Amino acid sequence: MRRPVELHRSGRSGWLRAAVLGADDGILSTASLMLGVAAAKGDHGSLLIAGVAGLVAGAMSMAAGEYVSVHTQADTEQADLTLEREELRTDDESEHRELAAIYVDRGLPPALAREVADKLMARDALGAHARDELGITETLKARPLQAASASAISFSAGAIVPLSAATLAPASYVIGCVSVASLVCLAILGALAARTGGAPVITGVLRAAFWGALAMGVTAGVGALFGTIV
Repeated sequence: MRRPVELHRSGRSGWLRAAVLGADDGILSTASLMLGVAAAKGDHGSLLIAGVAGLVAGAMSMAAGEYVSVHTQADTEQADLTLEREELRTDDESEHRELAAIYVDRGLPPALAREVADKLMARDALGAHARDELGITETLKARPLQAASASAISFSAGAIVPLSAATLAPASYVIGCVSVASLVCLAILGALAARTGGAPVITGVLRAAFWGALAMGVTAGVGALFGTIV
């Protein structure tokens, strides 16, 4: 039998989460940093230096953070698989009963559950236990390099937005231009993420815009206060 091809959004969860987080953080952290410097009466050159530094530092930070965190998940998965492999080697009968019990809990009659467990374990015992006992599948397994790359690239792409706005805007309008460009892109990003993930688009837009405006406003306020004190 040929398996019908179906496209599910859950297969996008790993890279989508990293990409959305990276782009959102790239826009928001870089814009907030630049607005803080601008509010503290920094000149145009200082503003651009802060933006470039924020882009490079943020991209590396996001990549390193994603790699370490997702690699930790991958290590945990491998440890569980190693333990399961050893249990299959030393007590195969108990593993058959364990898998059958899982299928009984899901609603199969005991006799059919034992038959299903026997068939699946005869084909790929470790794969059957990884999927049905541990919840580890090929689609959702941890991929550290993919997550790190997606985060770094998306952060850089996001950070270019406020940096470009600051570069092109006249010095007297830089705060407004950076704020508007960043909020518009955050709203677009929220809409795209919501649509891709199957969530309400309006909710995604409002959530991204609200938290973005709050973060930039607080940072600008702190910069203005610090600039006044110094």
